[in-house]
Amino acid sequence: MNGFSIVMTTCADAAKAQPIIEALLNERLAACVQVLPINSHYIWEGAVQHDDEALLLIKCKTENFEPIKDLILNMHEYELPEIIQVPITDGLKPYLDWVADPR
Repeated sequence: MNGFSIVMTTCADAAKAQPIIEALLNERLAACVQVLPINSHYIWEGAVQHDDEALLLIKCKTENFEPIKDLILNMHEYELPEIIQVPITDGLKPYLDWVADPR
């Protein structure tokens, strides 16, 4: 099956993620957004950083990536937010049918 993706982004916490989630759902760019608490370890401006963050897993049609990316960039607090698209190569057809047309 083609045409479906998970877009990942991180936010400082679930509260900061909520406006992005609401916009994604209200604009029908995503069928589902899951939020997971994570510990991120990365290099930023030459120094090792350790932060608690919220990971958003955005289930969507692949064709929605550009508007999702633009929405996140416009609403996100980070200077350089993670925005990564991961293709869904297969899945339960009724679930993917719902992702294509959530009701």
